[in-house]
Amino acid sequence: MRDGPDIAAAFSPEAAAVIVHGDCLPTLRGLPDGLARLVITSPPYNLGKAYEKATRLGKYLAALDPVLDELVRVLAPGGSLCWQVGNYVEKSEVYPLDVFYYPLFKSRGLKLRNRVIWHFAHGLHARKRFSGRYEVLLWFTKGDAYTFRLDPVRVPSKYPGKTYFKGEKRGQPSGNPLGKNPADTWAVVARDWESALWEIPNVKANHPEKTIHPCQFPIELVERCVLALTDPGDWVLDPFSGVGSALLAALRHGRRALGCERDEQYVRVGRQRIADFYAGRLPYRPLGKPVYQPTGREKVSQMPPEWRDREERG
Repeated sequence: MRDGPDIAAAFSPEAAAVIVHGDCLPTLRGLPDGLARLVITSPPYNLGKAYEKATRLGKYLAALDPVLDELVRVLAPGGSLCWQVGNYVEKSEVYPLDVFYYPLFKSRGLKLRNRVIWHFAHGLHARKRFSGRYEVLLWFTKGDAYTFRLDPVRVPSKYPGKTYFKGEKRGQPSGNPLGKNPADTWAVVARDWESALWEIPNVKANHPEKTIHPCQFPIELVERCVLALTDPGDWVLDPFSGVGSALLAALRHGRRALGCERDEQYVRVGRQRIADFYAGRLPYRPLGKPVYQPTGREKVSQMPPEWRDREERG
């Protein structure tokens, strides 16, 4: 248990944690140029509206235009912007949002470094198409001299004993003693780091981090970006901070955190989660924890008797 910082309600250069209640645009306009080393967020798919109400894609993207301008201004030279999105669906037609966002950031001078696939095993079931089980995180940088710390996010090599087979280093270990580069498709599963996906569970009913938010970031997803793309003391900004998961990922690793959220209830939850973290009572899925695999003994993993009976009847 440790004392946490005061959570400021408005930006201050001396603050360690800030959650601003209100629309992000006026807050962003009041921030200094080049403040944030990392901007990371999952933008609401229906900006300023209830999650269950659909907004036409064109209007949605147009509404974000001034926000994107401010985010690029506030992003530090050499800083990173990580934009995590899924799909927009209208009349059963899928529009991949990362495809629509790419030219918006490219036209503002950012450069795409990775298109990361985040895979999760559970989600909504589709009836007219295959059920979606992944979302995309676009990693852009502001310039070519950007922060990238590989060592903190290296993963164990599957074959650490591999050696060079020719040349001056023949017979010497060919890998890195700290592990290998996890690439742009991570499986965050301790027992098998060779899987080709970022297999981080999404925050659903049984997830320890679950709150009232319907589309909540897992802290684990943000932690990898924080560790690789920032240094201690850097500002991490989430303009749509929800219940504060990105802020928690930053604070857990000694970064400063700034979030904006227009829903007052989410602001309260985010503040409480930060207080719980410093008090040592925050429900949290540890970084790299293996994804649970059913043993077959659980009732929910067994075939229902009525299905079995029907199968036996042929």
